[in-house]
Amino acid sequence: MGGYGELLRVPGVARIIAAQLTARFPSGMLSLAFLLHVERQLDSYGAAGLVLAATSIGQAVAGPLTSRLMGRLGMRPVLITTLVICATSVVAIGVIPPNLPAYMVIGLIGGLATPPVQSAVRTIYPKMVNSRQLTPLFSLDASAQEIIWVVGPVVTTFVSTQIGTIWGILLAAVMMVVGGIWFISSPELGRVRIPRSKRRLGAVLARPAVLLATVVGFLMIGACAAVEAGVVAVFGHDGAEAGIVLAIFSIGSLAGGLLLGHVQIGPWATARRMLIVFVGMSLAAFGMNLPWLSVTLLVAGIGIAPALAVLFAIVSASVKFSDTAEAYGWVGTGQLIGAALGSALAGFLIDGYTAVGAFWAAAVLAGLATLAGVIGRRWHPDLRGRDASPIPDTEPVPLTPS
Repeated sequence: MGGYGELLRVPGVARIIAAQLTARFPSGMLSLAFLLHVERQLDSYGAAGLVLAATSIGQAVAGPLTSRLMGRLGMRPVLITTLVICATSVVAIGVIPPNLPAYMVIGLIGGLATPPVQSAVRTIYPKMVNSRQLTPLFSLDASAQEIIWVVGPVVTTFVSTQIGTIWGILLAAVMMVVGGIWFISSPELGRVRIPRSKRRLGAVLARPAVLLATVVGFLMIGACAAVEAGVVAVFGHDGAEAGIVLAIFSIGSLAGGLLLGHVQIGPWATARRMLIVFVGMSLAAFGMNLPWLSVTLLVAGIGIAPALAVLFAIVSASVKFSDTAEAYGWVGTGQLIGAALGSALAGFLIDGYTAVGAFWAAAVLAGLATLAGVIGRRWHPDLRGRDASPIPDTEPVPLTPS
């Protein structure tokens, strides 16, 4: 913990972490808020899953595009424009009359305009700390973001069930605007300029580590989305149990990230952390009650933040600085497509069978992520004793005759 204290004393680190967490706080609210609202309006988990899928697909398409635009137009113009459009779309979902096609179209627009806060902040981090502190900073960031998943579901569940699902959505919109303004006004956004990439869009995926991080993130976040839908289906809308279980899930991730944050990253790091997630989610499918799900999802959560920290670090160490924002955009795209798949798959399994189907879907996705980590170990950077900073951008130096 002393190492984390040293990190937080670096000028600007604590502030930028807090600002980006606030800006991204709606990420822990909107999926559940949309799920509760659309299911209540249309009386179908499948319909709710389709709205979540449309939103996630929009986010997935936009991820690398808006991230790359930050290198061309600057971070602030891109973030301001996307914030305005996204917040407007979120409010619209809450206030328009029930209509599945309209919900899906607006969700898609909101997804396409999701502010690329995550890509921006992870591009800024290497410029704020020395190389020795970068991997622990990624771990601290991955752990701290679990506050979003601890508090967000609890707040959303309470507001949506006790006051109204519309108010759960509007609260998320307010948080998006307040956090977005705080992050956009951070001095670091003016100090760090992302160089314009000279490579074509998508070329960064030729880096094996970026592709591995994208695939593993896709499967892992898909598993988490299925778990979220399954927990809501088990406990329904009339109590706080769903929010409590999801908060415990995130507490496990927070604890795992802090405990494993300084463990050096070797070729087996991703597979080992995903194995923890797979075991916990597999066990969860054997009991649909509060105590059992709390314990098993606590175990599953222990592997999530450490796995995310590894993915962030291997991407950073494998690309040039000018490509980092786009690379993180592709990783985010993989995660969001996974969320779309997990939400939709879980929704239809819940409608067709029971809530346990969502947990079996989660276990399968987590198992595939573990397998991907095993297969990809040969391309996994070995960062033990190495710097995780991006590769510097260099230009040819013209030689003048002496």
